[in-house]
Order: sequence, then C-alpha cells, then structure tokens
Amino acid sequence: MPYIEVQGVLHELDSDGYLVDAAAWTLDVAQAIATQESITLTPEHYEVLDVLRQFYQVYEHSPAMRPLCKAVSLALGPDKGKSIYLMQLFPGSPAKRAARIAGLPRPDNCL
Repeated sequence: MPYIEVQGVLHELDSDGYLVDAAAWTLDVAQAIATQESITLTPEHYEVLDVLRQFYQVYEHSPAMRPLCKAVSLALGPDKGKSIYLMQLFPGSPAKRAARIAGLPRPDNCL
C-alpha cells in the first residue's frame, strides 16, 4: 500500500491514491494530496472540499459528478455548481480528484 507523509505521520492510501482512513484527514493532509495532484489549493477549493465532506457525512459515500454539482450548487450557488467551474478547480475528473483531496473514498460511479 502506498503512503503519504504529513508532518512526520504516515497515512495509508489505497491503490488509487485515496486515503484509507477518512477520519485521519486534516487540512495538511489535503494540502499534501493536492500537491501530489499538482493542484494549489485556494479558498474556492476548500469551499468545495467542505461541501464534499458534508455530503459524505450525510450520505456515507462520495458523490459522482452530477450529485457533486447539485450539492455545490445548493451550498455555494448555481455558478459554483457548474461542471465547468469544478473542472477549473479540479481538472480531469472533478469528482474523483476532489474526493481524493477531501480524504474520501473514490466515487462509485466515476470511471
């Protein structure tokens, strides 16, 4: 299993780079994972990560792209809930990349 080291502590990742223990997530862990993803976190990223973690607390799974857009739209407004906006923050596959940085499992319905 791969690991990521944050402030001298090793955190286990699964084979796809997702944090094995979501409870071990901190802002420092998010920063370390984002660095691996070549993403520089901004306040806008943290807003989305917060929405994602709240979604996970309620539904006990990471959202795929459509539910992520809807959750972000409801929490942060329709402009931020658009897939184009999320693609700018988390290029490639926003649902997968954001879940990884948020310390959550891989969304089930993402290829």
